[in-house]
Amino acid sequence: MDNQNKNLILATVLSFLVVLGWFMLFPPEEQPVETPTPEAAEDGMVPLAQAPGIAAPPPSGDDAVIRAEPARSEELARIPIETPNLIGSISLLGGRIDDLSLRQYRETLSQESGIVRLLAPAGSVRPYYALFGWAPAGALEFRDVPGAATPWRIESGSVLTPDSPVTLVWSNENGLVFRRTISIDDGYLFSISQSVTNSGSSTVRLAPYGVIARHSEPDTLGFFILHEGVVGMADGQLEEIDYSDVPDLPFDSREQANLSQQRIESNGWIGFTDKYWMMTLIPSPGQKFTAVTKYSEPADIYQAETRLPTVELQPRAQIGIDTMLFAGAKEWDRIRSYEADFGIERFVDSIDWGWFFFLTKPIFMLLHWINGKVGNMGWSIICLTFVIKAVLFPLAYKSYVSMAKMKELQPEMEKIKEKVGDDKKELQRRMMELYKTRKINPAAGCLPILPQIPIFFSLYKVIFVTIEMRHAPFIWWIHDLSAPDPTSILNLFGALPWGAPDPGSLVSIISLGVLPILLGISMWLQQKLNPAPTDPTQAAVFAWLPWIFMFMLGQFASGLIIYWIANNSITFMQQYAIMRSQGVRPDIIGNITESFRKVAPGKKQPPPAPEKKAADEPPKGRKPRQRKRKK
Repeated sequence: MDNQNKNLILATVLSFLVVLGWFMLFPPEEQPVETPTPEAAEDGMVPLAQAPGIAAPPPSGDDAVIRAEPARSEELARIPIETPNLIGSISLLGGRIDDLSLRQYRETLSQESGIVRLLAPAGSVRPYYALFGWAPAGALEFRDVPGAATPWRIESGSVLTPDSPVTLVWSNENGLVFRRTISIDDGYLFSISQSVTNSGSSTVRLAPYGVIARHSEPDTLGFFILHEGVVGMADGQLEEIDYSDVPDLPFDSREQANLSQQRIESNGWIGFTDKYWMMTLIPSPGQKFTAVTKYSEPADIYQAETRLPTVELQPRAQIGIDTMLFAGAKEWDRIRSYEADFGIERFVDSIDWGWFFFLTKPIFMLLHWINGKVGNMGWSIICLTFVIKAVLFPLAYKSYVSMAKMKELQPEMEKIKEKVGDDKKELQRRMMELYKTRKINPAAGCLPILPQIPIFFSLYKVIFVTIEMRHAPFIWWIHDLSAPDPTSILNLFGALPWGAPDPGSLVSIISLGVLPILLGISMWLQQKLNPAPTDPTQAAVFAWLPWIFMFMLGQFASGLIIYWIANNSITFMQQYAIMRSQGVRPDIIGNITESFRKVAPGKKQPPPAPEKKAADEPPKGRKPRQRKRKK
């Protein structure tokens, strides 16, 4: 491989490092959310001013207001929730789904750690809950409909399980009877059926709604490659607003809150997403509704709402509406099944696939399929590496064959350099002629590198955001593939009586684990398949590159480091075999030995040892002595 090819590889690698560093230090600014100005009611929708009071109290007091503290005593009965994946309860105060924990997920790896709590009732440290109801329209007032603090009573059911739904009932003084039937599957999907029966003598108008309320901004990672905040789908268009951007939405004076609203014509959903957990309101597919994102500054409440069109209810008639609520872990297999079974458009995109979604999705799908066969995510990553290397093998083969041919050209290239001297233009011209004559592409050596960059980013994204990687063990000391290697060279990998520094601290930069060290060694050995560049400065840069990467990737997820080690190992074997097939015998031991003999850049190279003259070679400047032949 000549200097031009090495320069191109070096430029590619350094460009990758610069781009990576730039995006980590200066993440791209998000585009401002375009928010339509609130308008009057259209298509039977309740105007925003008439929607259920969430940020501002309605005229009737606190019956329809969600507040940081409970509006009434929480001594009202609760309905337990018991499923294979969820445990919690429903409050009869407003009929809120406000107490939910995930049975299958713990806060930490420790078996003594508590399970993850997703929802919490009003009055707790950080309330987070879902609320459903009917907004009054026409002659109805807020006191005529159940609100956030209305005491419901149980009509049927005692425990909410996949086999036993519960029904709540509440009635007003004017003959309106409200019922709410809540059912749940064995996963994370609630089904809420609301109905109103009009026993009175006059026609009434109402509008059903759903609200997810989250008091105060939650703790977030704040990492630029991960979206945390409002997520929704609006007729096939994915909508995302970070938690930090919600308070900056336009202020609406009628609701006294910052909000964004969007009309959905046929299919959509809206809610809040964290890294691994999500809570989403899902109206029935084909149902028109208005998706609303709202922030109430005085109460510091973030809200995602679905407001459905107003309906008329004749005397002695009944109407109903069905809504779904997802509350749980963002498990790809389960979310995909909900998308297929219930027609929830692009529900799988609630997982943050990122800019390279066209790569992250198929990579994860393949990894998930392999894991189903292998049963271990670590070995699945290694198997995935073999698949990726097999797909890229034609490029690799072409590259390594080209590199082998370039080695054959080294003597001719040295002759050209001697002839042209310092004339760089002439040197470039003659080399290009040589490449053309021998049909060699000097840039072919970079072909395998270019696809690796988006693949690396995509796999990093997959390992970072998918819950299937969370707390996934591999072998020996690797118990969480989504976390950095827990060992540390600073305590001799557990031999010394103190722990490794916390990830994210300044000391953790030099706290290398076993996997990052293996990564550096694998990159270093891969380099030794070829002799070091003749230019001392270039040789020094290449010599330091594996160890720079070792420190750069030291705090990355263990799963990503395992992929990179496997990738380097397979590349080493491929390159060695292809070079041998082309008649080039890589001198790995010799290249390693030579790298230790290299003189540092800037120092004068020692003069080459004089060649030993042959015994019969005459001294320079003297003619050979003629011997007389005997006759």
